[in-house]
Amino acid sequence: MNAKRLALFLAASLLAVWPAGSAGRPQLKYVVIVSRHGVRSPTWETARLNEYSAEPWPEWNVPPGNLTPHGHRLIDLMGSYYREWLAAEHLLGAAGCEDAKRIYIRADKDQRTVETGHAFAESLAPGCAVEVNSQADRRQDPLFSGVGTPDPEHMLAALRERLGPNPQNLIAEHRAAFDTLQAILRGKPVEPSPVGVALKGKSVELTGPFATGSTFSECLLLEYTNGMAGAALGWGRLTRENLERALEVHAVYADLMRRTPYLARARGSNLLSHVLRSLEQAETGKTVPGAIGRPGDALLLLAGHDTNLSNLSGMLGLSWKLAGYQPDDTPPGGALIFSLWRDPATGKYSVKLRYVAQTLDQMRHAEQLSLADPPESQDVALPGCPAAGCPWEAARLAIEKAIDPQFTDSLPASAAR
Repeated sequence: MNAKRLALFLAASLLAVWPAGSAGRPQLKYVVIVSRHGVRSPTWETARLNEYSAEPWPEWNVPPGNLTPHGHRLIDLMGSYYREWLAAEHLLGAAGCEDAKRIYIRADKDQRTVETGHAFAESLAPGCAVEVNSQADRRQDPLFSGVGTPDPEHMLAALRERLGPNPQNLIAEHRAAFDTLQAILRGKPVEPSPVGVALKGKSVELTGPFATGSTFSECLLLEYTNGMAGAALGWGRLTRENLERALEVHAVYADLMRRTPYLARARGSNLLSHVLRSLEQAETGKTVPGAIGRPGDALLLLAGHDTNLSNLSGMLGLSWKLAGYQPDDTPPGGALIFSLWRDPATGKYSVKLRYVAQTLDQMRHAEQLSLADPPESQDVALPGCPAAGCPWEAARLAIEKAIDPQFTDSLPASAAR
């Protein structure tokens, strides 16, 4: 198949999944994109990372945890792709600023999330000065960090139940991933201590090799997706193949700490509650308390963290497997998309969920994205519904059931307008 025919085939396949807003087909009315920030530098200081490697880790030339210039570019590419998709569905215009006021962006307060929000604003509506809303003070933003105080004993019990009676078996099950990671690091062993759980202040932590190994495998992912080369790319020992294997350690840690239902509800209920209220506002066309943005908005984009995405998937029982990634992985720039559709014949609404992320090499090489050359994606199903979509009332009830009211509140009026 030549390149032109392949491009047409891919575009037709994508539009078959996201039906075009034409007569007789469901019409896209509203979208919520919950996105992880773009590629950042490691959050650990270099000196701390160096304790576990035979050679020094590379310098990033941005402060720890900040969005990199390459990461900003990758979010630009995702934003342009979203704009093309939304224009193809006639939710936004293909160009111009007429729809800019129908785009609402809210970002967590960290530099990497705020700058991710700005990158989306620039690419979703170029030259239109879309506002990026974020909490101005130093407190944690309850939309992304959660509210309420979970019961420490419940957290411990939930994690111990997931680990089972023999937690150390988990190391043996993932021995190849640890060996791969160790061969790249060539330094202090990552897994000298047993797997366990412990209280840390008012929270709980997973102790042992998965916690440490998760950090290192994530740092290697960031090197690869930031386009590093030579000695800066895992000291010349990192390849896409051994990166995929090493990331298994991170996937296990994320699954336990972020997708365990009680932990996921404690942190994620507030976010999911506001997502649901925003969908309700779009479905009714009337102001709904707790909704983010305004009636008549077309798009709500929330720039948060991998933790937020894992929390939502754990709460809702969602699962995905994109090519080149571990199950339920949440790489930089990846997003869970809630879309609201209206059947023109009946006037009834339905909800679809989809997980989208650039491939490792699309990120590494900053490849242009389009409907013909899209990022990886997969439909995901709400409980009791097919992946192809869920009637509005069934979707509303499924999402409501996943939310724990004791971990929700109302956003400040300034954020909810």
